Amino acid sequence: MTSAAAAAPRPGAVRSFLRLVLIEHSVFALPFAYIAAFTAMFQRNERIHWTQLLLITVAMVGLRTFAMAANRIIDREIDARNPRTAGRELVTGAVAVRTAVTGAFIALAVFLGAAALLNPLCLALAPVAVVPMVVYPYGKRFTDYPHAILGLAQAMGPVGAWIGVTGEWSWDAVILGLAVGIWIGGFDLIFACQDVAADRAHGVRSVPARFGIAGALYGARVCHVLTTALLVWYGLATDAGAFFWAGLVIVAAAFGYEHTIVRPGDLSRLNRAFFTVNGFIGIALFCCALLDLMVRGLSL
Repeated sequence: MTSAAAAAPRPGAVRSFLRLVLIEHSVFALPFAYIAAFTAMFQRNERIHWTQLLLITVAMVGLRTFAMAANRIIDREIDARNPRTAGRELVTGAVAVRTAVTGAFIALAVFLGAAALLNPLCLALAPVAVVPMVVYPYGKRFTDYPHAILGLAQAMGPVGAWIGVTGEWSWDAVILGLAVGIWIGGFDLIFACQDVAADRAHGVRSVPARFGIAGALYGARVCHVLTTALLVWYGLATDAGAFFWAGLVIVAAAFGYEHTIVRPGDLSRLNRAFFTVNGFIGIALFCCALLDLMVRGLSL
């Protein structure tokens, strides 16, 4: 095999990279960024600004893609020792480390470019949003609470989206960002329960590994109660209408359901709780919040 042939990208490299970063999981973070963006547009002049919305979408997907690629690159040796993650693309060789690094830097450049096109404050704060994305995968090496670092990283989304629209800091966006961060940190506690044995065997730190599955699930319930309280605060702070509150009732019911199907002695429905329920929560609240804003006067 010639060196040129060896250096050529393998067929399906882009598709494999997208599987590596789980591009479809953007559904968790994007709805809340959109809630922040649409609320900011409503407060600004009651009109949707499609160019800003497109740039916010590009920035969110770019940053999340960078974060997932960095996570997979940094954790590839840990993933290789865990039976659940041993089939990931960097472990099996389906994606080369060089390809993943290249993809990560392209995604980072896309994020920074979108931030620059939004406004100067977005660009100035963009490096702040990048830091927890890189620190998170290292977190499981030095703290039992890496889920909190993940939550901090995810909390950046609504804040950044609001700033992308207004060019100004917003404490209302911070409330929504905290709700999102605690929500995602909570369901990461649930997700981490399936790796307790492997984490303990290989010295990977997490709340389930330190306190057990029951302790982690209790922590997740506390997180989701706090999330609901913060969403109530956000609704009050932004003078939300009836449809937003209806959406919040749906979210609270979904949280209740999520915590009935995952128990310390039965993790068989963990994927349903993690993927299906949490994906539904984001989309349901976004739809209700958008409908609420449009009823109150947000125009296309």
